[in-house]
Amino acid sequence: MSTSERLIESTRELLWERGYVGTSPRAILERAGAGQGSMYHHFKGKPDLALAAIRRTAAQLRAAAEAVLDGPGTPYERIEAYLLRERDVLRGCPVGRLTMDPDVVADDVLRAPVDETLDWLRERLAGIVEEGREQGLFEPGLDGGEVAAAVVATVQGGYVLARASGSPAAFDAAVRGVLALLAPRKP
Repeated sequence: MSTSERLIESTRELLWERGYVGTSPRAILERAGAGQGSMYHHFKGKPDLALAAIRRTAAQLRAAAEAVLDGPGTPYERIEAYLLRERDVLRGCPVGRLTMDPDVVADDVLRAPVDETLDWLRERLAGIVEEGREQGLFEPGLDGGEVAAAVVATVQGGYVLARASGSPAAFDAAVRGVLALLAPRKP
C-alpha cells in the first residue's frame, strides 16, 4: 500500500474512532507509519486528507448498500437484506457518525460527501418502495420518500441506541420493528 493510501486508510479509521477534532496529524502519521512530511507531500493538509478519507468511506458504504439493494428478490426482500446485512453495530456508522462531528457539519466541503451519500441512500430506498407499491406488495398510499427516511433513521438511530446500551439488541429491535411495519400486504 502506498504512503498516500496508508494515510487515507489511517484517517478513515481515526475519523470513525475519534471524529475530526480528535484526529490529529500526528495520530494519522503514527497510524500510517509515515514520516512527518508525508501528509503534506501528498495532501494540502488535514482538511484535504480528511476529505479524501470521507469520500472513500462514503464510497464504500454506498457500494455495500448497492450490493444488497441491487441484489435479487422482491423490493421487501432487498430492503430486508439491507437492514439485516452485517454491520459493526457497536462502532456505529462511519458516515452517520460524521454528522455528529461539529467540525464536519460546519464545513460544507467535508459535509458534502456525507450529505450526498445519505441523499443517495434515501433516494435508492424510495425507488425500491415505489417499485414495491407499483407491484402491489406495499399499501397503495405508502410514500416512498417517507418510508426511505424512516428506514435510514431506523438504522442511524439503531446505531445510537446500540452504542448507548453497549449491546446490538437495540439495533436489532429497531430493524425488526421497521420490517414488521413494511411487511408486504396479504392479497
